[in-house]
Amino acid sequence: MYRLLPLAALVLATPAAAKDAPDPARLKATVEKLVSFGTRHTLSSPDDPKRGIGAARAWAAGELTRISDGCGGCITSANIARTFTGTRAPNGVEIVDVLGFQQGDEPRRVIIVGAHIDSRVSDVMNVTGDAPGANDDGSGVALVLEAARILSKEKFRATIVYALFSGEEQGLYGGTLLAETAKQKNWTVTAMLNNDIVGNTIGQNGVRVTDRVRVFSEGIGAAEDLPALQARRQNGGEDDGPSRALAKTVDGIAKAIPGGLDVFVDRRPDRFGRGGDHAPFLALGYPAVRFTVAAENWKGQHQDVRIENGIAYGDTVDKMDFGYLAKVTAINVATIRRLAAAPAAPLGVTISGALGYDATVKWQPVEGATGYRIHWRRNDAQDWQKALDVAAPALTTMLKDVPVDDNFIGVSALGPDGAESLVTFAGP
Repeated sequence: MYRLLPLAALVLATPAAAKDAPDPARLKATVEKLVSFGTRHTLSSPDDPKRGIGAARAWAAGELTRISDGCGGCITSANIARTFTGTRAPNGVEIVDVLGFQQGDEPRRVIIVGAHIDSRVSDVMNVTGDAPGANDDGSGVALVLEAARILSKEKFRATIVYALFSGEEQGLYGGTLLAETAKQKNWTVTAMLNNDIVGNTIGQNGVRVTDRVRVFSEGIGAAEDLPALQARRQNGGEDDGPSRALAKTVDGIAKAIPGGLDVFVDRRPDRFGRGGDHAPFLALGYPAVRFTVAAENWKGQHQDVRIENGIAYGDTVDKMDFGYLAKVTAINVATIRRLAAAPAAPLGVTISGALGYDATVKWQPVEGATGYRIHWRRNDAQDWQKALDVAAPALTTMLKDVPVDDNFIGVSALGPDGAESLVTFAGP
C-alpha cells in the first residue's frame, strides 16, 4: 500500500493533543518555590531542610512523587549520584540528579526532558549568597514538572525520563552523569530535550520577543568519527544528523499548536561559545537539542541581585513571562507525546540509483511499526517537501523520477495511531 502525502499532512501528522494545557500560574508557583530556597548552588548545603541545593532537590523529588500519586504510581522517582572534581569543584562534590521514570511499553527506549536545578551569582564559587535562579533555570525545572503533570495522564510506547540536573553551572556535571548512565544502561535515547532559560520575553536593553523560541542543534555530530564525517560530507547530510532531525521535528510540531510559538531552528549546538546539559548527550551520539528564549537578558544571568546605575541585575521572578513559558512547555509536551507514542527511528536507511532517474530506498524493520514514511526534498531545500507512506512489512520502495543526484531522502517509522518517529537520513 502506498499513499502520497501533501506537504500540509506532514505538519499535521501527529496524534491529537490532550485537552490539558500548561498552566502559567502553576509554572510561576514552581519558580517562586525554587527561589524560596535562597540559593541552589551545587556546593551549598545538601542537608539543610530549608536552604540550599539539598532542600530544592528534596522538594522537586516530592513533586514528582505527588504527581505519581495522582496517576496511580505511573512515575517512579529515583536519584543517581556521583562525585565530581574540577576547577569549580576543587574539593569534589556529590552531584545528584533527581529523576522521574514514566515507563512505557519499551522500558529501555527513552525520551528525556531535562533542566538544571542549580543556580549561581556573579562569583561562581559563592555558595552562600542569594542566587534566585528564577529563569536560569527555575523556568526549565518548572517546565519539566508541568510536563510530568500533563503527560502522566497518558500511556506511551517509549519511557519518558523527567530529569533535574545538578552541577550545570560547575561544569555540566549533571548532564554528564545522566548521559553516561544512559550509555551504561544501554538505553536507546530517541531524544533529549534540554530546557535552559526558557521563561523571559524582554531581553537585553529592552528588546521584546514574544513570538518564537530558539532550538539549538548540531548538524555534524560531536560523536562522529572521521569515516562518518567523510560519509556525511559525501552524502550531503550536514543538515540532517539525528539532532538536526530532532530540531526540525520540533519545528513541525510547533507549527500545529494554535496560538503557539515559532521555532527558530538555530543551526549550531548552542549559543556562541556556550554550552548546556545536552552537550554530554551529543558527545555520546544521542539526539539532543536545547530550548532557549529568543531574547536573552544577560543582566539577569549569573548576577548578584542589585541595583547599579538604575539597572536591576539578578535572576528574579519579576523578569519572567509565564504565558510565554507555558507556550514553550506546550511545544515540549507535544514533542514528547509524539515521539513517545511512535516507534523508534529506522536504522540502515540506504538509497541507490546512480546514473538513473529513479531512487530505490531500503531500510531495516522497526519493532511495532505499522508503516514507514519516505520523505524527500530537492537538494537546495532545508525541509522535507514530499512524502510517501508504505505499509509494513515493506522494507523497500522505488521513487519514480526522483534522481538521487538532486534529492535528499529519509525514512521514518509510523505507529498504529499515526505517530511518527524522527527521520533517518539515507546514504549509500
